[in-house]
Amino acid sequence: MESISNILRTFPFLGDSELEKEVLTHTTVMNAVEGDVLVREGQYLKVLPLVITGSLRVVQHSEERSILLYHVLPGETCIMSLSSCFFNAKSPTEAVAEAESEILCVPAGLIREWQRRFDPWNEFVIGTFQGRYNELLSLFSSVAFNNIEIRIANYLTNRCDRQQSNRVPITHLELANVLGTTRVVVSRILKRFEQEGKVKLLRSSIEVIDL
Repeated sequence: MESISNILRTFPFLGDSELEKEVLTHTTVMNAVEGDVLVREGQYLKVLPLVITGSLRVVQHSEERSILLYHVLPGETCIMSLSSCFFNAKSPTEAVAEAESEILCVPAGLIREWQRRFDPWNEFVIGTFQGRYNELLSLFSSVAFNNIEIRIANYLTNRCDRQQSNRVPITHLELANVLGTTRVVVSRILKRFEQEGKVKLLRSSIEVIDL
């Protein structure tokens, strides 16, 4: 009962009476700790992970580098996992728990069926694709028109808005990978931001004060 309460609080659209019955009947809840790999690159997915609590980071590996693509927060799912389930394709990315997380696992075979049967689920799927598409456009615009200082500030403030917290759990290297630059450049700019009272640098996280 506690789990279903958490699910409906995080994903209120699942409270549709018929859809809620499907959730209770067919889905499972998985608990993950920091560092657990939920999705491995190159695997076919049997379930779609929806984040109830905690967060995931989605990365792609290239030779010896790992590039952070985005984070999945409570109330969201991974667009790459959704696409893999939808088209029965191998996952091009890896999803890792950033903290202790509770994950709702939806069987991959139900995604299309629920889209046909339940408007709230269909809107969630379309909204997920649209949201990540908008992020991609925003990222392209930022790379094309903004210098790295503005891009760092924009990324941190946007993360704060999305997760409704002024503390962003990210390392300097991860931030550099997200923005397509080097850790040295990111560390230098963040240090100056800290000296100006704009951020506070913590272990594996950044506290935003006034960007």
